[in-house]
Amino acid sequence: MVTPLDPAPPLTHLDATGTARMVDISQKPSTVREAIAVGQVRMKPETLQAIAAGNTPKGDILGTARLAGIMATKHTATLIPLCHPLPLSHVQVNLEADPQLPGYHITAQVKTQAPTGVEMEALTAVTVAALTLYDMAKALDKAMTLQGIRLISKTGGKSGDYRADDSPIAP
Repeated sequence: MVTPLDPAPPLTHLDATGTARMVDISQKPSTVREAIAVGQVRMKPETLQAIAAGNTPKGDILGTARLAGIMATKHTATLIPLCHPLPLSHVQVNLEADPQLPGYHITAQVKTQAPTGVEMEALTAVTVAALTLYDMAKALDKAMTLQGIRLISKTGGKSGDYRADDSPIAP
């Protein structure tokens, strides 16, 4: 645990002069890496019902949002300036209705075998899927909110495994 007296760890994306740089990963070994991110889109109950019934003006909202999330992972390095382009070996995006929210829980799982991790790709997938769901349903509900977008687990790499304390994924 870092205390106020501990020195801050060096920021890897800054050089000695404080200029932003892409981290050199050329000497790091390629290993299997996986990341899982989650988020939610909260909406009115009647919006959730319309989406679930397929009764929306723009068609297959969930299928389109799922595909948008998958496609977004392949563009993460062009969206986030210092991310490395990665060969993705698996991407899965799920949208699950929750009447108690009301809205949708979005989960993205991304895998690669590379010298750096896929946390940003998983977060990008969830975010773009949520934005797409919002875009396609905004005619029904402009008050929808995107919330709780976060990394819940990652495996592989020098920093080791991470699992959020409240992760719904079994250890």
